[in-house]
Amino acid sequence: MAPGFFLFFALLTLASRTDRDSKPLVARMEARYRSARTLEADFLQRYLENGREIRSESGVAYFRRPGRMRWDYQAPEKNIFLVDGKTAWFYVPADHTVTRVPAKQSTDLRTPLALLAGEMKVSRVCSHVESSPETPNREGNSVLSCRIREANHSSDRHSEANSQTPDRILFEIAPDTGELVRLLVHDPGGIAIEFRFANWRFDPPIPDVMFRFSPPPGVAIVNGELPVEDAPIN
Repeated sequence: MAPGFFLFFALLTLASRTDRDSKPLVARMEARYRSARTLEADFLQRYLENGREIRSESGVAYFRRPGRMRWDYQAPEKNIFLVDGKTAWFYVPADHTVTRVPAKQSTDLRTPLALLAGEMKVSRVCSHVESSPETPNREGNSVLSCRIREANHSSDRHSEANSQTPDRILFEIAPDTGELVRLLVHDPGGIAIEFRFANWRFDPPIPDVMFRFSPPPGVAIVNGELPVEDAPIN
């Protein structure tokens, strides 16, 4: 779902300026995505430990207003993560299982990206945004640190799960276009999870059926959040 994502005197004196500097970039990103009803992008999802890649997955992500998204993982194995506006589904065809959880209770690291298919207000996800000293992957890009708003959960189980999730995410943005290039999260377990995006398509024709999930016959349905250690790594 890249917070350093998830200070010394010199950085403290810089904080007020970087907060102001981040506002135009946030506004540019919001405007870039708010005008589109549907979105599509290629993605690469990497799992890093001490800066070393231990696994990667890739596929295509789709977004549609209001609040729907679909991640089709194509390599190394096929699986689907889908939010239909109310429920988050994770389907692993090879395991013949699907996990479902109310979207508002999901602690999956991809869930905050549903804002791309909503009102596109970063403030809905981030309580505070500031410039980050993190080095961007691409020269000239900007990196912002987002402090995630705390979710209100109705049960002790979800409150406990939420306490284990990251409180910051790092966004890398192309300042000339406002496009989201990368998202980085440092998991409390010590694993960094990175999402890289490329080839954004704005308003592509995506049928509604792409954002509805009907479990195939014989597939077991499990209610509840995926354990952190079993998040989409196959």
